[in-house]
Amino acid sequence: MASSLQFILLSLLIFFSVSNAQSSSSNSKPKTLVLPIYKDASTLQYLTRLNLGTPSLQTNLVVDIGGKHLWIDCSTGYQSSTYRPGHCGSASCSVAKADCVSLCPRPASPGCNNNTCRVLAKNSIFGGYLISEVAIDTISLRATDGSKAGSQVSIPNFIFACAESFDLINLASGAKGMLGLAKERVSMPTQLSSAFGGSFRRKFAICLPSNSKANGVLFFGDSPYLFHPRYNTSKAIDVSSEFRYTKLHVNYETTASPRLQGAQLPEYFVKITSILVNQKPIPINSTLLEFHKTGVGGSRITTVQPYTTLETSIYKSLAKAFDEQMLVTTGNRTVRKVGAVEPFKDCYLKQDLGMSLLGIRVPDINLVFENLDVNWAIFGANSMVEVSNDVVCLGFVDRGPDTISTSTSIDIGAHQLQDNLLQFDLAASRLAFTSTLHLQDVECSNFKF
Repeated sequence: MASSLQFILLSLLIFFSVSNAQSSSSNSKPKTLVLPIYKDASTLQYLTRLNLGTPSLQTNLVVDIGGKHLWIDCSTGYQSSTYRPGHCGSASCSVAKADCVSLCPRPASPGCNNNTCRVLAKNSIFGGYLISEVAIDTISLRATDGSKAGSQVSIPNFIFACAESFDLINLASGAKGMLGLAKERVSMPTQLSSAFGGSFRRKFAICLPSNSKANGVLFFGDSPYLFHPRYNTSKAIDVSSEFRYTKLHVNYETTASPRLQGAQLPEYFVKITSILVNQKPIPINSTLLEFHKTGVGGSRITTVQPYTTLETSIYKSLAKAFDEQMLVTTGNRTVRKVGAVEPFKDCYLKQDLGMSLLGIRVPDINLVFENLDVNWAIFGANSMVEVSNDVVCLGFVDRGPDTISTSTSIDIGAHQLQDNLLQFDLAASRLAFTSTLHLQDVECSNFKF
């Protein structure tokens, strides 16, 4: 009941704001909005550029699909005539599940006002939490018909969290905060759906670029996803025709006792039932792949971890099978291994491996989901990492044994997501994915901005 009331409050708050806003005809009711995504070469973080405030200022934000909030540093240079703090007892504070704070020790400014509410946001790169003032301001994104980015669309009274400059620790240079896309009432997918009504679906789709010199794309709403293949830039391919579907699961915060259940997590979890190397299943303790009330086990999708991490026994099983199948893939040609290169353990001489349209020619890896006919194929472009001109490594990380503090057994990281289109349907609790777009001679950077 409380969740339904919060959603109604959020819908009314944004509906009246959008209805009363003076804006262009493109603001009437877009079905899809779009943001660019770019890769920071030094940190391997993925960022987007969002227009915020009045006058509109382009703000760089690290993308976290599992983050609860959009939060930014308001303490340095934030000036906007449309900024308002979330006052105690307001609808915005209720929706954000925030607590009231009566006094701020500094002069009034964005992020520090009396009788306002505070929310617990998270810097998921550093791992720390930040107590941030609930804030309201105007944001703008570009509309799209699925083929290219169009005109700007303004959304007044968007709810976010105002942090401090010291909260930016470990974020990429130039980033002013983080964009959270999780299953929360104040996350961007839900607020945009509330703002524009039933025709704007509570969905988002993300396509991470593999190249730091070209943009990927982040879609909000539902539309065709039209990319232009490299061999014919005048042609458009709707890559959603390749979608496969699996269920998004619920998981919980870790607890010390099997009789206790922690709070529900807002992140996105899927159930992997097996892993194949060259279509052969590897041995895995199946209990590691199950979700447990203690919050330990199962699999998560994340954009803040650069590589997929595996519980130790799963990693060892994968690496052993990968080595065994290497001879099959290379036609019994010797492939020389070299010393580990952090954070990777299994590395090879690049000259011993061939190349294909799908990257370095190595054994295929498939993640098999609970609906057994659905699997995610991972080829060389996503399974291998070039650490030098001569050395490539298996791009999966052994993150240690499963314990109370390490939660999920598999975290599917950003390198494995690159040049794959993933659609998260929050209303239906469903993930759609394409596997690599290279199969269609397409990359995430082939969307037109």
